[in-house]
Amino acid sequence: MAAFRQQTEAQDPASNTGHQSGPHDDAIDRRSFVPAWTRASQPIEALAQNWRLIACVFLPFAAGFYLSYLFRNINAVIAGPLTAELGLDAGQFGLLTSVYFLTFAAAQLPVGILLDRYGPRRVQSSLFVVAACGAALFALSESFLPLVLSRALIGLGVAAALAAGLKAIVLWFPKERLPLANGWMIMLGALGAVTATTPVEALLASIGWRELFLFLAAITAACALTIYLVVPDAPSAEPAVNKETVPGLRTVFTDRRFWRLAPLSATSIGTAWALQGLWAAAWLTDVERFDRALLVRHLLVMAVALCLGALLIGWAADRLRNRGISLRTLLGSLAALFIAAQLALIFRCFSSSYLLWAMIAAVGSGTVLSFAILAEYFPKELTGRANAALNVFHMGGAFALQCLTGFVIQAWAKDHGHYPEVAYQTAFAINLLLQIIALVWFSLPRQQSLTSAIRARRYSVTSASESVVRFGMKKHTTPNLAPHPQTPFMRCLTCGSIRPLGDRLMPMVARPAV
Repeated sequence: MAAFRQQTEAQDPASNTGHQSGPHDDAIDRRSFVPAWTRASQPIEALAQNWRLIACVFLPFAAGFYLSYLFRNINAVIAGPLTAELGLDAGQFGLLTSVYFLTFAAAQLPVGILLDRYGPRRVQSSLFVVAACGAALFALSESFLPLVLSRALIGLGVAAALAAGLKAIVLWFPKERLPLANGWMIMLGALGAVTATTPVEALLASIGWRELFLFLAAITAACALTIYLVVPDAPSAEPAVNKETVPGLRTVFTDRRFWRLAPLSATSIGTAWALQGLWAAAWLTDVERFDRALLVRHLLVMAVALCLGALLIGWAADRLRNRGISLRTLLGSLAALFIAAQLALIFRCFSSSYLLWAMIAAVGSGTVLSFAILAEYFPKELTGRANAALNVFHMGGAFALQCLTGFVIQAWAKDHGHYPEVAYQTAFAINLLLQIIALVWFSLPRQQSLTSAIRARRYSVTSASESVVRFGMKKHTTPNLAPHPQTPFMRCLTCGSIRPLGDRLMPMVARPAV
């Protein structure tokens, strides 16, 4: 059959040009019929292959990333019944929730190495067994320490959720479809934050938090089994790269640009995750005095804002980048807007807090910009390790800020079962101060570059004027109306370059008369 298709697919050149060959018309018609049937079957086969990839590769890993987002944000909804049953204070509950980020961050670099060595199917399925055990232990815990241990196991078990999914997409999907597949992966995963609002509240009211975590443990175990049985092995297994991994990480951690970006990304995105994962619900309960229905409605709006924020930030970055606005500028603007939203929240400048909390949640998808900036800093062979290194700061920052907020709030005594407003304002102000320092540190090279350029510009113009006067050319100078090329100074202003300007400012002198 294959030989027959190859023979019939060899078209007569005359048939493609409309050449008339009377005696051969019937033969041409017979030859052209089979290739048309073959070409018609090719889209069907391609469509079937795409659906197999979606069903056997994309959806299992998307389900895993969905569960990781659900586990990350679920404590905000179960905070009330959990603290009431076990008698936890704000500091203990903050540590309990934030330990998820601690183990998640600690596992990032080892997970990256394991994914390269063993493939996403084995790593993800094995770690999800750990997550299922952690969820079951959480449901059976009767005191604070077992809860912390089980929450740490959950964070460790879902540490590879996003990285394994992206690795599987790279291995199995065509290169030209990677951006679309990655966008859908993140979008579907962020729906876990949406589920951790109204749907979880409905299950909580009907079965309780213990049965809810047992249910999640069963789903996580089923997801691990599905990934192991359904997902095929990687098309090509890469050998261990131990000798290359250490120099690669050393290159990332010794780059000054990485250390300019990491503090701002960690404090801004980490604060957004910490607030959405826990302290937004506490603020709405203790400060705004919202009931459960209104509280869950706010959390739902924040979760939807997180999903839409990823799409909006990616679209804005693409549009503004084409107009000469760099990703660094956009990230700095996003951080400044985030700081302004928190200031408005702390001082309660608006009667309705929907918009402010939606803005805060949307900043949690700012990783779209951070990882894109890293891709500009490092070559392709280092981008994966650079992303893992930055993700350590994201998760570590979320852990530290979430835990710090709880200990600060705990310094105040409860008033009729609620912490006072000043406790939250103080804790949020500390986080805000850290973000302002990180933003100044991030913007400092550009400010220094612009200041140096302005001073050099003034000095060069003054020196040129003195030279003209010295050589007696002042009387004969006329305006130069020829079009001026863009100067290095203007390139500095538009591109935000922070390279040394000494060798670039030499040509910037006044032109002599023509």
